[in-house]
Amino acid sequence: MDRPVAAIDLGTNTARLLIADRDPYRVLLLKRIITRLGGGFTRERGLSAEAEGRTVAALKLFAGELERHRVGKVRAVTTSAVRDAANGTEFCRRVERETGIRLEVIDGAEEARLTLVGVGSILDDREGDVAVFDVGGGSTEYTLAHGGELVFSRSLPIGVVRLTEGKPGPAEMADKIERELARFRVELEGEGFGERFGRAALVGTAGTATSLGAIQLSLTDFDYRKLNNHAVPLAEVERIYRQLLPLTPQQRLAVPGLEPGREELIVAGLLVVLATMRNFGFGSFKISDSGLLEGVLLKL
Repeated sequence: MDRPVAAIDLGTNTARLLIADRDPYRVLLLKRIITRLGGGFTRERGLSAEAEGRTVAALKLFAGELERHRVGKVRAVTTSAVRDAANGTEFCRRVERETGIRLEVIDGAEEARLTLVGVGSILDDREGDVAVFDVGGGSTEYTLAHGGELVFSRSLPIGVVRLTEGKPGPAEMADKIERELARFRVELEGEGFGERFGRAALVGTAGTATSLGAIQLSLTDFDYRKLNNHAVPLAEVERIYRQLLPLTPQQRLAVPGLEPGREELIVAGLLVVLATMRNFGFGSFKISDSGLLEGVLLKL
């Protein structure tokens, strides 16, 4: 009998672990811990000591689960925060030394390809063009795909941790997002994909997208089955933004559907979603709870 396989997605804000049987496919464990690895990030030093400590502690818990489930094969990937950090290589060595987990730093293109595999695994309509946006902690990946095949992708430095810690307020965050999306639009048009991207079916994956769906549906208990393929209209995104903006982070925790740990970051995430939808004329987006983590595991 085949032993289970596992995938780890170590993002700028969240560490996630997925363990599953392969044949037939059956999820054995899905675990997520908000570590805010990108918290306190500086250009000179990179990852902060506090963020490293939180993250290593989470990965030690993951290592225990790998052993408990007798996992035969594991792939652990990490993204924006580590690949941009001056001390990223040193951090990966520490993780392997203290947890036994070997982190693989992937670039934005590989991140987009793997995310597309995960998203495609749950979409109820895989035909035609799909525009996927993955709002992470350090960056946001935009991907245009057709029939499950990647056509064009870019990684933009507008992740929610980067924006929240790097800008003094919503106006400055919105300005940064608009400038990055303007450059992205120029690239799309230069490649001949400008109009095509705007006509595609928009799909959002990762924590911001699922949080919006959970808030809209007032989900007190997270249930991916209620979120996958659920459509969120632009008007609802605008309403939720108006609802959350005046609240303190502590007050936001009382809003049904908002996961603890996202109360400071959700405004930045909403701004990315709003700017994306308005700039390209999307009236709604569809949610995929499946993304990079699931793509990594499925490629095993």
